[in-house]
Amino acid sequence: MSFRDEYHDESYLIEAKDYAPSTASESSQAHQPSCDEQGTQPASCEDGLPLVDGGVQAWLFLTASTVLEALVWGWAGAFGIFQDYYSVHGRFKGSANIAVIGTCAMGIAYLIAPLAIVFMILVPRLARWVSTIGVVIMCLSLALGSFSQNVTHLVLTQGIFFGFGGCLAYTPSILFMSEWFITKKGLAFGIVWAGSGISGVMFPPVIEWLLDQYGFETTLRISAAVLFLLSAPFLYFHRPRLPVSTDVRHDRLDFRFLYNKVYLIYQLGNTVEALGYFLPTIYLPMYARSLGANEFLSSLTVALVNLASVFGSVLAGFLSDRYHVTTVILISTVGTVLSVFFGWGFAVTVPALYVFCVAYGLLAGGFSATWSGMANEIKKANPNADVTVIFPFMELGRGIGNIASGPLSEALLRADTWRGHAWGAYGSGYGALVVCTGVTAVVGGVSVVARQLRWV
Repeated sequence: MSFRDEYHDESYLIEAKDYAPSTASESSQAHQPSCDEQGTQPASCEDGLPLVDGGVQAWLFLTASTVLEALVWGWAGAFGIFQDYYSVHGRFKGSANIAVIGTCAMGIAYLIAPLAIVFMILVPRLARWVSTIGVVIMCLSLALGSFSQNVTHLVLTQGIFFGFGGCLAYTPSILFMSEWFITKKGLAFGIVWAGSGISGVMFPPVIEWLLDQYGFETTLRISAAVLFLLSAPFLYFHRPRLPVSTDVRHDRLDFRFLYNKVYLIYQLGNTVEALGYFLPTIYLPMYARSLGANEFLSSLTVALVNLASVFGSVLAGFLSDRYHVTTVILISTVGTVLSVFFGWGFAVTVPALYVFCVAYGLLAGGFSATWSGMANEIKKANPNADVTVIFPFMELGRGIGNIASGPLSEALLRADTWRGHAWGAYGSGYGALVVCTGVTAVVGGVSVVARQLRWV
């Protein structure tokens, strides 16, 4: 079978149907898909709607989505800096459950994404303002967190409320993306996910410097102000392409795909891959220090992974628009498995570890950019399903893997008996983590095997 994917043209027609007018009063929009299909490049079509897959307004929307993604996930992903600070400074020194703060922030932002999408579908007139509300909640949570007196206060503010606000800030990107991008949607999502990679490089050193200079109270207040100032100019462009309808599209809330085997297979691979994906970024700095790296060189490992994931996300999204999604997953899976077992497993010098970091970010970092292709395949098997509803459930699976990876990694470290009995990272005390990361990456490619067996 050719790698060139026949689903591409079909998914265009399906999604055009999804967003077709539901009432006669909206019939003026009916010719919009044909205008887009003609490949014309005027400023707008005859009905006044901006073009899909191009044009200034589409790229402004994509820019706004990328910035919000970068601010939410870049800041949440830098919690490790706060964790180190809270553990050894001030009133939180030695407190238990500090790690729960970061787990709540990232986990909730993932887990409630389906609820946020359903809410916006049921209350379409508020959907336009959800990201603005989310940014306000997110920034207020950090400002309130600066007054925390114990870890419980931080869990509620910097953890739960930040995760809730962050979810509202970025999920409109999922809802509106299918209106702005159709044939280039995979690339568009890849660019959006790349935003968190860029901020993942920039935020940690800045936050570390602020904590060292001013303490956590001032750092949280500065963070709240900066996140608001950076996001506010882009909120205007974070909006739908189509006019808001007064009719609620209940037909979009068809959840029968949740027990379809195609969804279950893709979700299995997605969740298990996430279970191991986060382990290297958590423990690479510690492993680098065991090789003799100083604090800066050890933190550079995570920066390299995040930077490489920028290119990995864009590349995976680009390929997802042109080839079957399992082809892209195969490339990601094979490359990730080889880089983990050989790159990390046998890295005994810091430069060799840096090579692994780049390879891992490039190959594993783009896995989430395949969600658009997964959603299209799931919709093909479930014609009544809505890709916009399917998509956040893929995020839900990643969130489950994210949360479970914390206690799993701690258990693996305690159970590792290879220290001093194997070569390279396998005998360093992190061998079980290396193996777990590689094995979960293998299972992440289960959809590739399933396609060969014609299960998907």
